[in-house]
Amino acid sequence: MAGLEGMEQPRGAGRATAARWSPAVEDEHAIKALELFGNPTECEVPLPSRPESAATARRLAQVVALRQWQLGPRVTEDTVLLVSELVGNAVRHTGARVFGLHMRRRPGLIRVEVRDPSRGLPCLMPVQDTDISGRGLFLVDKLSDRWGVDLLPRGKTTWFEMRVADR
Repeated sequence: MAGLEGMEQPRGAGRATAARWSPAVEDEHAIKALELFGNPTECEVPLPSRPESAATARRLAQVVALRQWQLGPRVTEDTVLLVSELVGNAVRHTGARVFGLHMRRRPGLIRVEVRDPSRGLPCLMPVQDTDISGRGLFLVDKLSDRWGVDLLPRGKTTWFEMRVADR
């Protein structure tokens, strides 16, 4: 169960059904976001803790996944969705002014981290078919291979990992 310091959540092959984003056409705004905010693969990118930052984080994830990492549409789509969910949680639940986005790739694996100054731990809640909110960590749990939370001296990093095919 998430919420335990330094714990990670192994995941099976199960997939959740959710509204889907399509990476078929690369968004010119994604390239602009990379130019304006920086590359989250090179260092942590600080973003203001406002609802509109979720769109910026999605765009950054999109351009990294498609252009830099050359991931397929399905993995890109899932990555963008999960980035949006982690950022949404950071914006809604932490009271922070800024959060950080960092993306890493190793052979066969991608890792996305969202750091915020709150030490409040996220909680995976049961989800019903009729729920219209509260599905963020449920989606992270179903679509990622592993996820977890690392407590820091001042805040936490919530992260997910997904296995990917090497180029």
